[in-house]
Amino acid sequence: MTNRMETESHTESLREIIEEYWGYDEFRPLQEAAMVSVMAARDSLVVLPTGGGKSLCYQVPAMAMEGLAVVVSPLISLMKDQVDALKACGIPAAYLNSTLSWDESREVFDEMQAGTLKLLYVAPERLMNSYLLEKLVQAKVSFIAIDEAHCVSMWGHDFRPHYRELKQIREIFPNISIHGYTATATEQVREDIANQLQLIEPEILVGPFDRPNLSYSVEQINDRLQQIRAVVERHPDESGIVYCISRKEVENVSNALNEMGYRALPYHAGLPDDDRSGNQESFIQDRTDIIVATIAFGMGVDKPNVRYVIHSGLPKSIENYQQESGRAGRDGLEAECCLFYSEADLYSWERILSDQPEAVNQASMNSIRAMLGYCHAYVCRHQQLVAHFGQSLEETCGHGCDVCRGDYELVKDSLVVSQKILSSVYRQDQRFGTSYTASVLKGSRDKKVLGNQHDQLSTYGLLKKESLATIRNWINQLVAQHYLQKAGEYQLLRLTEIGWEVMKGDREPKLIQPRIESKSERASRRSQEVQGDAWAGVDQDLFQELRQLRLETAEDRQLKPYMVFSDETLRGLARLRPSSMDNLLQVKGVGQKKSEDYGQRFLDAISAYCDSNDLEQDVDTRTRVRRPKAKAKSSELNKLVKTAFDLFADGKTTFQIAEELDRSVTTVNGYLSRYIQHHQLTDATPWVDEEVTRRIETVVDEVGAERLKPIFEELKQEVSYDQIRIVVECRLQREQKRTE
Repeated sequence: MTNRMETESHTESLREIIEEYWGYDEFRPLQEAAMVSVMAARDSLVVLPTGGGKSLCYQVPAMAMEGLAVVVSPLISLMKDQVDALKACGIPAAYLNSTLSWDESREVFDEMQAGTLKLLYVAPERLMNSYLLEKLVQAKVSFIAIDEAHCVSMWGHDFRPHYRELKQIREIFPNISIHGYTATATEQVREDIANQLQLIEPEILVGPFDRPNLSYSVEQINDRLQQIRAVVERHPDESGIVYCISRKEVENVSNALNEMGYRALPYHAGLPDDDRSGNQESFIQDRTDIIVATIAFGMGVDKPNVRYVIHSGLPKSIENYQQESGRAGRDGLEAECCLFYSEADLYSWERILSDQPEAVNQASMNSIRAMLGYCHAYVCRHQQLVAHFGQSLEETCGHGCDVCRGDYELVKDSLVVSQKILSSVYRQDQRFGTSYTASVLKGSRDKKVLGNQHDQLSTYGLLKKESLATIRNWINQLVAQHYLQKAGEYQLLRLTEIGWEVMKGDREPKLIQPRIESKSERASRRSQEVQGDAWAGVDQDLFQELRQLRLETAEDRQLKPYMVFSDETLRGLARLRPSSMDNLLQVKGVGQKKSEDYGQRFLDAISAYCDSNDLEQDVDTRTRVRRPKAKAKSSELNKLVKTAFDLFADGKTTFQIAEELDRSVTTVNGYLSRYIQHHQLTDATPWVDEEVTRRIETVVDEVGAERLKPIFEELKQEVSYDQIRIVVECRLQREQKRTE
């Protein structure tokens, strides 16, 4: 009874903390149990997939408990971002690593001594420093959290020797609970982590590996750049990652996307350090939409609003694919993961990995072939991925992958087609691979086929109406369904026991082919799927304005944009359209500190938008709100806007009108935009200095008017966004008059 009451008490405290500081009113799966373990001072090991809210499992209890929580993390590049994000929520946090000067470190030690810190992030090698250990022993440590705990295990995919030294923590802090956190760990790795960290009867909590907000699709490459472009076009002005196998391909794809008019930057180990880190920072800061990268990109990058991840070739393994695709949708909103592959990718990897020791190389190639098997197995992608990690989904995802949403359809006469393929493999004495077998079935005049006299086989040309790519794909589907197997170094095709049953007609494979539909039909269907329920009731024009305001706010406060508000929070704001601070706090992701720091700024922008577009506020609609296209007539203007219009006509400045109407300047600038639209004004000089107007116009001629940020940067941040908006609005009116 006492334990249950303690748990309920802990849960209530945690709920209050997570709502006050983070603005969340509920826990994600497994978070509550993980937090309660910390509160109860019971050692634990928590395995939650990327995007599962792992960090909150120790950050929230740190605020609910007395003393200082120590967080061990190997990702030095992430520490500052993590601490900045915590401070933005009003949480006293700091970090100690090699990037700090001695004076900066001294400030942190002073805060520790004063007892004002709640979370301290340290690298593992720094934690074992005798001076720091001495200071921590003197401080009141509440618990120790080991992030990326798989690094302690030699069986893990990212073993780091410094982590092995952490076993000494138990001896130094015998009465302090220790908690390990990781996004990926097999049962063997979990046991090793518990042993290495000397966890005492730990609570082992393993969350679901499925990411239901991710939509997976797999396509064979036919026009790589156009396939990539099709995905990017479904996500205008949204962040995405394109993974490539080689550095050369990274450069080619990045250049091609820029030539198409997109904002893309490359990232690979061959770039100078400054260029590489600068490109990464531009991506995180939303200054560029797309990062094109090798698999070196991602570790140490915390960007929750990545809306799509594209693999333009086979990933190195299913584990790598889970991790890399998992960088999409970490904010819990819908995101798209597209994999484009070719059989030739296998040979690219063979060349890249050729200098590995033989045993390692064999293991690597087996992992890549398993990845190829994932591509060829046309069953629910979500079920396939979780099965690889030892879990299961009772039902298919419904519409969260290409297979379940109907991108493919069954081949008519699958049994007959399968028998033709299996028969050809048998008549070739089971001594040839996939491409050769496809050539025989196609009726190729290839020298090797003719030299082996396989043009004399009864199976020669049986599938001559099909493309070689289609035949190869069907062969690989039969391999994935275990009717064929690939054997030996040269991956020769052999019939299996159940393959012989197909030959006799006792089993019927299911062969799949792409659904036959026009490009426009497919694009329309995919576009509707990408929208998803998460956009229901969201005014998308307002959402875009709030994104711009978030960017400006982040720059003012030297924060990453996602630290201000997440995309999910911006959608909530554009859906509810709050008019008061109380209603603002009802939106998920708005905590007390953020509402105090810049809540009014967002409220003013929302009010200005709603006033300008005759939209009501404090609503929560279930249908998408569309911005009215027709211009409002004078009789339709509300009283406040009409008063503002009269004051603009009298020549009053925005500052004077703001004071007279008791509204913010941001709100009045919204009225001014509508005033310009209403009267179709083309001259901005009544509100913007003539010389400044000319400067803005010149820059717009060079960079366009689609986004204000490039204009602001080109003007060296010397001209305000409000002035840019006024000039751009007048320019739009001028262009509209020319087209009428």
